[in-house]
Amino acid sequence: MGQQHHLEVDGNDYYLDLLFYHLHLGCYVVIELKVEEFKPEFAGKMSFYLTAVDELLPNRAGQPAIGLILCKDRSKTIVEYTLRDANKPMGVATYTTVPPKYRGELPTKKQFAGLLNLPAEKEKTNE
Repeated sequence: MGQQHHLEVDGNDYYLDLLFYHLHLGCYVVIELKVEEFKPEFAGKMSFYLTAVDELLPNRAGQPAIGLILCKDRSKTIVEYTLRDANKPMGVATYTTVPPKYRGELPTKKQFAGLLNLPAEKEKTNE
C-alpha cells in the first residue's frame, strides 16, 4: 500500500512506516522500522496504529490488522513481558545490515538505477 502511509485521527497526522495488504490473510500489515533496541512503548504505538487501520481503512475481509516492529536489537524478556497481555496481533523482529565484506558486491545507486532504467542521481558538488 505504501511507505509513510498517512492516517488522520481527530485532526492529528500519523504516518505508518510501511503498510501492506496481505491478500491470502485478508488483512493489513503495519510495519514500523526502528534503528534502536526494542522499547516497550513501541508496542503501545503499534497497538494504536492497528486500531486506527482497522477503524479507518476499508477491509472487506474484516480480519484485524497485524503489526510487525523491526528493531536493531531486542531483549527477548522485555518483548515477552511487553506482548504477553497485548490484545492486538503483533510481533517484534530484528534486522541486520549488510556486513562490510559484502558491501562491495552490491550495486551502487548509479548501477541500480541503470538496471531499472531510472535517471541517475546528479553528483552533489560543494559550489
